Amino acid sequence: MLNPVHLQILASVARHGSVTEAAKELHYSQPTVSHHLARLEASTGVKLLQRVGRGIRLTPEGRLLANRAAEIIGRMDAAANELAAQVGLQAGKVRLAGNSSVLSTIAPRAAGILTRTYPGLELSLIERHPVEALQLLRHGEIDVALIFRYADAPAEDEGFRLVRIGDDPVYLISQRPDDTLESHRDSAWIGGCERCQEELVTVCRRAGFTPRIGSLSDDMTVVQAFVAAGIGVTTLPGLALEAHRHPDIHATKIPNHTRQLHVATYGDPPDPPAVAAVLEALKAFGPAVPS
Repeated sequence: MLNPVHLQILASVARHGSVTEAAKELHYSQPTVSHHLARLEASTGVKLLQRVGRGIRLTPEGRLLANRAAEIIGRMDAAANELAAQVGLQAGKVRLAGNSSVLSTIAPRAAGILTRTYPGLELSLIERHPVEALQLLRHGEIDVALIFRYADAPAEDEGFRLVRIGDDPVYLISQRPDDTLESHRDSAWIGGCERCQEELVTVCRRAGFTPRIGSLSDDMTVVQAFVAAGIGVTTLPGLALEAHRHPDIHATKIPNHTRQLHVATYGDPPDPPAVAAVLEALKAFGPAVPS
């Protein structure tokens, strides 16, 4: 039978790519970690790790088990949190992942109301882009994902439950006021995360051209500094501009184009009380949805 401690160690080794770093994270000695890994290999009858120079690498079988181990450990943590929450939200922890613009605006406001209403509830925030956040959610490593998507985007995979909490307008970011997308068909553009760049390409193609991506950054502060320096132009959502706005850039709202903001959970309803409380707090601070 698989031992949860062994699985936790394997998941940590896979995450860090190092026995030494896994030992530091779990507060074990390095020999203890190596011993537990050897026990896991003995119990499964499969070689899970192999030496590569001075480091280690997971075998295909080791990678398969490590992925499942992360999911199992995440579900165990979630179960513990749900049980704690069930006793009246006097204790418990909800893990929430979102990108920088929502973690700089909506999430702190929601955290404030949760702290006042449920002082025993701990909200843990993790910065991740939507695709990464949904992966963590599927694996049970977080409880809630605060994501953005677009109206014509394909539906998320089965198992995710999405609640739309608002719409965030999208702006052209340039050096000149009252610019249009069409006026920058020959300009260099600044791309970002996977979904951000898909959005950028889509909105430019609607305007009749394909953008030439000259620079890349996921950081809204860096992106605006690039624009202010004349390196290129880009698009940003309203929440990013609310969180930080460079004095030397101009923002022109793109008509009929918004990001839909959703709170995502995974699995069958109902949500645990602690998660439900977080969802309600987030909905209270989402941007308005156009009627």
